[in-house]
Amino acid sequence: MKRLYLLAMMTCCCMAACSQTVDYSNDSIRVVNAEWRTDSLDGYVFKSYHFGEGELFCSAQHLFVIEIPANSPRRLAFVCDTVLTPVSTLAERQQAYAAINGSFFDMDKGNPICYLRIDGQKMGENTPMKDDSINRKYYQYAVMTLGPTHLWVPDSNRCWEDILSHGDIMTAGPMLLREGRHVPQRDDRTFVTHRHNRTAIGLRPDGSTILLVADGRFKHKAEGFSLPELERIMLWLGCSEAINLDGGGSSTMYIKDKGVVNYPSDNGKHDHEGERPVSNAILVL
Repeated sequence: MKRLYLLAMMTCCCMAACSQTVDYSNDSIRVVNAEWRTDSLDGYVFKSYHFGEGELFCSAQHLFVIEIPANSPRRLAFVCDTVLTPVSTLAERQQAYAAINGSFFDMDKGNPICYLRIDGQKMGENTPMKDDSINRKYYQYAVMTLGPTHLWVPDSNRCWEDILSHGDIMTAGPMLLREGRHVPQRDDRTFVTHRHNRTAIGLRPDGSTILLVADGRFKHKAEGFSLPELERIMLWLGCSEAINLDGGGSSTMYIKDKGVVNYPSDNGKHDHEGERPVSNAILVL
């Protein structure tokens, strides 16, 4: 009994120490000073780093980042299929240099549930809320347009995107950063407050683009981020603008000649084989 008491006390002390050492300034230093594994590829850079247990936000985290300089010949493109298809397959069909999963979709019907326009053709629209067909849902409060890449904050009207003349538009959300500033998040949804695999896109002031995938749902290996934590990561990576994309089991990053580089969680195994078929993706061409 005495041994159990001492063990319980030690556990409580460790938890208390951990909560007291969650210092965001220290976490930011760990991210900036991490010895990232870096590959300079054709017009972009691929980076990854594994933070061990307790090292980042008092947890283990595995991050995968694509950096595309402003002067790179690489460009972003959207792709969508009528049937759910893995990100790697969507990328290989288009001979893409890299790809990440895109916006939210109906896992049963396979269609986008956020506005998506590709080459001027509407592929998906913002699905209405129950008893509210006018205002948009929480995960539809950010818009990305291409050529050049720009991130927008729409008004509450569900059909706001229809007024845009851009040929390529993807809606997701919520917005994480706007002009380098914190964007308040709701605190009444586990989608926001709980840790999950995450995918995000951000823009730096110098015009470069950041694509991020963070693994999750692997205890002691990669626990994922809440949205406030994801916001801070994008800020520490130098972004002034950032939006949250679809996450969870959908979070996937593909690199040409490397395949799937992160550890998608849909098969429950910590390997590269757990890709979830998705409706759409963002390609690096």
